[in-house]
Amino acid sequence: MTDEQQRPPAAAVFDALGADYEKAFAGSKAHRRSLEWLLGRLAPGSRVLDVGSGTGRPTAETLAAAGHDVLGVDVSPVMVELAARQVPRAAFRCADIREVPLADASFDAVCVYFSLLQLDRREQTDLIRRLVRALKPGGHLVLATVPLDVEGVDATFMGQPVRVTSFTAQALVAVAEEAGLEVLAQEASMFTPAHPPARPEPHLFLHCRRRPDGDPRG
Repeated sequence: MTDEQQRPPAAAVFDALGADYEKAFAGSKAHRRSLEWLLGRLAPGSRVLDVGSGTGRPTAETLAAAGHDVLGVDVSPVMVELAARQVPRAAFRCADIREVPLADASFDAVCVYFSLLQLDRREQTDLIRRLVRALKPGGHLVLATVPLDVEGVDATFMGQPVRVTSFTAQALVAVAEEAGLEVLAQEASMFTPAHPPARPEPHLFLHCRRRPDGDPRG
C-alpha cells in the first residue's frame, strides 16, 4: 500500500481546499457564539485540544488570543502549514487524531468543529469516548456537526468528492451522554457557506461538560 493510499481521505480533500475552506465558513455567527460560550468557562491559561484545526481560524486563533494553550491536530499538511503561519501562538500537529496518544485528564477543553463527518459511526463514537477521557473531570467539550441521518453517503463538498456519515441531533446527544458528557446547551441553525453553488445546510453545536465521575455509560 502506498503512502497516498494510507492517508485518511479527509487529508486529500482539505489539502485541495486549503484557505478556501476558511473563506467559505468564516461568516458562521453560530461558530463564533460557540467559542464565546467556551471562553466564558475556561480558567486563564487553559489547555485546549482543537480536533480538525484546519487553517487555525477562527477556533485556535480565538482561543490562543485569549491566552490559552492550544494544540491543533489536523490530517491535512496544507491546513497545518496555513494554521502554523496564521496562528503562531498555537501549536499544530499534522496527524490522524485517532493515532495521537492522549493522556487521560490532560486537557481543560476539547473542540470538535465539523471534523468527524468523514468517519463512520463507530469511529466517531469511539473517538468521542477517547476525547472525553482526555478531558479533566468537569472540563468542556464543544462538538459541532451537520445533523443528518446519513451513513457512508457519497457527496460533493466544495467541489471535492467526500463520503459523509452523521447522526441526527437526538442520536448525537445520546452518543455524547453515553461517552460521559453532560450536554449543557445546544444550538441549531442554518448556514450557507460562501462558496458557489453552496446551499443552506443545518449546523448543530453541542456544548458539553465531562461529568465529574468521568465515566462513560454502558
